[in-house]
Amino acid sequence: MKKQHYLFLFISTFLFNLTNTEAQNIKVEKGYSPQIGTTVSMLKDLKKRVTNSVRNLDQTGTDFLIDENANRIGALILHLAATEAYYQVYTFQNRGFNRAESVKWDTALNLGDKAREELRGKPIQYYLDIWDDVREKTLKLLKTKDDKWFEKKIKGTSMNNHWAWYHVMEHQANHMGQIRFFIKRIPND
Repeated sequence: MKKQHYLFLFISTFLFNLTNTEAQNIKVEKGYSPQIGTTVSMLKDLKKRVTNSVRNLDQTGTDFLIDENANRIGALILHLAATEAYYQVYTFQNRGFNRAESVKWDTALNLGDKAREELRGKPIQYYLDIWDDVREKTLKLLKTKDDKWFEKKIKGTSMNNHWAWYHVMEHQANHMGQIRFFIKRIPND
C-alpha cells in the first residue's frame, strides 16, 4: 500500500508540474520590503489557488451545502474577504470593525445560520470580485509599510503584524482545503 501511495504522489506531482506553467517559487514581490514582499508572494499564490478551485462553479456548486451545519462555498469565499478586511483595520489602524464595517462584514465573518440563509443566490464571480477588491486594498496598504512595521507588535497584544498576516494566509489555506473537500462532494446530476 505504501508503494502505491508514493507512486500516486510522484505521478500527481509530475502531472501538476507538467500543467503548471509558472515556477513554484516564493520570491520577494517588487515594490515591497523583503519580508512583506515574501508574504505578498505567498498571499498571491494562495489566493490564486483558491480562485482556480472555484472559478468554474455554477450556481449549484456555489450554493452547495454538504449538511445543515456547513457553509456554502460562496459564503466561504466572502468569509475569506471579510477576514482579510478585518486584518486590514486591525493591523493598519489598530482597531476592530466600526459600526458600518460590522454591518457590511459580520455575517460573512461569523458564518453560521445567518450566513447559510443570506449568503446564497449569487454567482461565484460575485464573491471573487469582492475578495479581489479587498486584496487590492491589502496590497496597497502593505506597500506603504516596511519590515520594521511588520515586526512591530499590535497595540495591546503579543502578536506582531507579520504573525497577523501569516494568520490570514493560514486561515485561507484551511478554508481552501474545506472548499476543495466540498467541491468533491457536489452531486453530479
